[in-house]
Amino acid sequence: MTLQFATGKVGAVLVTVNPAYRARELRYVLEQSDAAALFLTEGVKGADFPEILADAAPSFAGGSGGEEGLPYLRHTVLMSGGAGALEKAPYLTGWAGFEEGADGVSEEDLRERQASLSADEVINMQYTSGTTGFPKGVQLTHANIVKNAFYIGECMELGPEDRVCIPVPFFHCFGCVLGTLNVVTHEGTMVPVEAFDPEMVLRAVHEERCTALLGVPTMFIAELDHPDFEKYDTSSLRTGIMAGSPCPIEVMKKVVNVMGADEITIAYGQTESSPVITQTRTDDPIERRVATVGRVHPEVELRIVSLETGEDAEPGEQGELWTRGYHVMKGYYKMPDKTGEVIDDEGWLHTGDLATIDEEGYVKITGRSKDMIIRGGENVYPREIEEFLYTHPEISDVQVYGVPDERYGEEVAAAVKKRPGSELAEEDVREFCRENIAHYKVPRYVDFVEEYPMTASGKIQKYKLREAAVERHELVETA
Repeated sequence: MTLQFATGKVGAVLVTVNPAYRARELRYVLEQSDAAALFLTEGVKGADFPEILADAAPSFAGGSGGEEGLPYLRHTVLMSGGAGALEKAPYLTGWAGFEEGADGVSEEDLRERQASLSADEVINMQYTSGTTGFPKGVQLTHANIVKNAFYIGECMELGPEDRVCIPVPFFHCFGCVLGTLNVVTHEGTMVPVEAFDPEMVLRAVHEERCTALLGVPTMFIAELDHPDFEKYDTSSLRTGIMAGSPCPIEVMKKVVNVMGADEITIAYGQTESSPVITQTRTDDPIERRVATVGRVHPEVELRIVSLETGEDAEPGEQGELWTRGYHVMKGYYKMPDKTGEVIDDEGWLHTGDLATIDEEGYVKITGRSKDMIIRGGENVYPREIEEFLYTHPEISDVQVYGVPDERYGEEVAAAVKKRPGSELAEEDVREFCRENIAHYKVPRYVDFVEEYPMTASGKIQKYKLREAAVERHELVETA
């Protein structure tokens, strides 16, 4: 929180980093973003962040004062931990030592800096992977995220009396736009839960009398299914946001009727659109809030473009969803070609999502033209995992795809071809991944195959691999 508002006030770009990243992923983000400073804690969920940093930038951690490939990195600041942590990692600056640097900045200098800022300058950069397998830095401006946050709150009818429970991560747009900025622009109160735990969320709502709750469907399911759910009073809830993946109708009914959040909203968008494009309103009937992702936000344009004709689709006809307006990103950092692939000459952002729109303006997301898996609200890009698994000496080929999962919506599956003579086992593949990539990208299902199903033109048919995996592992097709 401190960093989000401090960097905004001085005009530095806040680059958010997923705490599940391992050294390889951290190194890529530090290098690609031209990071000048890294702020870290001692770690979460058993991960040792100073150790991960040392693996990512060994020369820097070794005290040589620099790291090849990271010419801008000058500061690494430990935000928590005592003297012991700093003794163990002398290349880190303590938070108190960092704050002392403020003594060298006058009030006049600070005001001059703030006065020089423009609402159209980039203030936030979030990394989203692509089908190339290399994460791209989405550049978002002050106007992108502050205006989007304001309209999100308007759809929820938020005000100073609202207390919003935020158990979604701050390194995502969900946490730092739909969460923090949304609440601040409506003078509400934030009630953050540091790491998601269903009982901690229920306790926060109960003790703080929260009026709104954020989450992906899997979070709401875990809260409703908690054995001690009845111990906690959630009757203070009025609204909230469910986003990240499609919401099952029965879950939505329970959130309304059992939790009491009868004005909860559904939001749809992507990081490249700051992130929300469409949202339901508090007075939309429950059928609209489950079957659709609502209507377009104010000051936002939307088109559904027929894949056959390239013209605007008729009401109810499927096409690709395009959007244009203040909310579209500045582009991918240092990747003009990739930016040109998704933003056309007229400023339309091509989302890659398939959708329909009805006569009253309600949008339904019907599929994804991109080869993306959404696991519990986390975007997982098969090509990124494939690129990584290709580095295993005993894997000759690999295809990664999504399969249905009752808890997470989708899970990651991999069809692996072994090299001749290899005795690689399923668990070996998972263990190789666990050591090097974020936990949510690790394949839940690993199947060894001799050949892949192919089209006549030689393209691999991932949908057939998916169908085979569903049958083999007896998976239930989710809605």
